[in-house]
Amino acid sequence: MRIGVIGTGRIGTLHARTLSRHRDVGSLILTDADPARAQGLAHRLGETAAPGVDEIFTWGVDAVVITTATPAHAELIGRAARSGLPVFCEKPIALDLPGTLAALAEVETAGTVLQMGFQRRFDAGYAGAREAVRAGRLGRLHTVRAMTCDQSPPPAVWLALSGGLFRDTLIHDFDVLRWVTGREVADVYAAGSDGGPAMFRAAGDVGTGAALLTLDDGTLATATATRLNGAGYDVRMELAGEQDTVVVGLDDRTPLASTEPTGPPPADKPWTGFLERFGPAYEAELNAFVDVVLGERPNPCDGHEALQALRVAEACEVSRRERRPVALAEIPDRVRAS
Repeated sequence: MRIGVIGTGRIGTLHARTLSRHRDVGSLILTDADPARAQGLAHRLGETAAPGVDEIFTWGVDAVVITTATPAHAELIGRAARSGLPVFCEKPIALDLPGTLAALAEVETAGTVLQMGFQRRFDAGYAGAREAVRAGRLGRLHTVRAMTCDQSPPPAVWLALSGGLFRDTLIHDFDVLRWVTGREVADVYAAGSDGGPAMFRAAGDVGTGAALLTLDDGTLATATATRLNGAGYDVRMELAGEQDTVVVGLDDRTPLASTEPTGPPPADKPWTGFLERFGPAYEAELNAFVDVVLGERPNPCDGHEALQALRVAEACEVSRRERRPVALAEIPDRVRAS
């Protein structure tokens, strides 16, 4: 199997390394907006670099992995679909609903595969929480608390391209909330704070956000995020039911310090970022993509899953701006007839 990798930044490099080691992947073609970066990675991996995206589609590949900056995702998904190629794409499809729906329409018309990169679905902790909920071990689920805390903010130039905290960061929590609980979000109430560095205000973004979500069975969930968590990279989910409570992301590297006299000691080596924390999950999702291309397993996270997570993020943005509850029914999930 020959796979084209478009984008050789941090995630693209990680994915290319995973694929280059896979027994069913014979070769890779790598390309990037910075040709020298693609060439350097290709040299280190013993793979081939292409001068541009066009060559990915003309040199002949069996599948495409997209890890470019978000604004390029939708067009590349459509191009791969029109070429009849299965695609793995990092989230999101696009930063808005029209772009997302248009790309999904191209995939549906072509009848091709689109697997989205929500790596938490492949993390052992989240998988264990899903199994506990689905097996009924918690009893009736009443409260879920999800959080994502980055140790330090991204560069200011990235904020303007990211789509904002709810679409860029909390979208992972929204996706995994649906996946773990098996429920849909009915309505949201969200708020954000632009305190901290002035770059958040300049980008029209917030450095910290919080959302209260009501699920379709009445379960209450909170999802919070910040880009300014000095203690370290902290991603957790707590699920409380009438019979038991479980937590994802609590281990000897969780950046927490207890104030209790008999509490656990602080982590010696707290997590510093998502590539470190979710390394095994990123590898597992690419291995799953190869299986999907080979027809050995169903698609574990298609484009419609990404659409639903984006709809929750969109509802949160509306709620934050307008300071009101927003029902998910207000956010379209298809192209409306004019």
